[in-house]
Amino acid sequence: MTSSDAEQAILFGVADHVATLTLNRPEVRNAVTQAMYARLADLFRQIQDDGDIRCVIVTAADPAFCSGEDLRDMRASSAPSAGLSRMHNPRPEPTAAAMAILDCDRPIIAAINGPAVGWGTELALLADIRIASEQASFATLFVKRGLIADVAGMIKLPRLVGPQKAAEMLFTGDRIDAREAEAAGLVLKCVPHAALMSEARALAARIAVNAPLAVRYTKEALRRSQGIDERMLGSWITSVYGRLFQSADHHEGVASFLEKRPPRFTGR
Repeated sequence: MTSSDAEQAILFGVADHVATLTLNRPEVRNAVTQAMYARLADLFRQIQDDGDIRCVIVTAADPAFCSGEDLRDMRASSAPSAGLSRMHNPRPEPTAAAMAILDCDRPIIAAINGPAVGWGTELALLADIRIASEQASFATLFVKRGLIADVAGMIKLPRLVGPQKAAEMLFTGDRIDAREAEAAGLVLKCVPHAALMSEARALAARIAVNAPLAVRYTKEALRRSQGIDERMLGSWITSVYGRLFQSADHHEGVASFLEKRPPRFTGR
């Protein structure tokens, strides 16, 4: 995927102090390519540098929010070798897109219009507030591909739903629907599909009318109150990915998905 393709794959606009990012690959359920990860990181750095932006909405083109990483792109990309080098560095770097989102000091609302799977659930968790369409669902799914969740899954999911529910979701990769997500505290509210964007925009407008510096420092205070070094955990997760990406189970997890068959994991 070229940089111009990535621009079409993630639409970006700003109106009334609110930035909106829209994943726009509906034909593949908004699966994320390496180029899209890079664009996400660039866009959130751009947002961070733009003093006019006071709130951010992340959403997607129907029918899905995000089906996770585009496995075909991952297999075809020349990036994995460079990525593995980064992962085996003595001080490995966390996922750039995740850290750019976490480092953004503007409130982020995820308007989840459909299934959020794998890194799609991560993207939703990276937001400060989640509003879900009744058509949304969530599945971490990483263990089914021989991997582990990224920073948001490890830090924010247990805080939102509690350690026991988080363990169930992370250990099984099972899917939960929007109503269960609302009951568990994963999302602020579940709304009719047609009302999703109006709800998200109304909330963003209520945030954007407030004093920008006060809102930013409030977000920073909330982050500091958690007492967890996200970058350090992200570095550890990246080092684990360096091992798991080379495991037989990861290759089997990807192959079984592409071949539409049950995986045969061996623990290697």
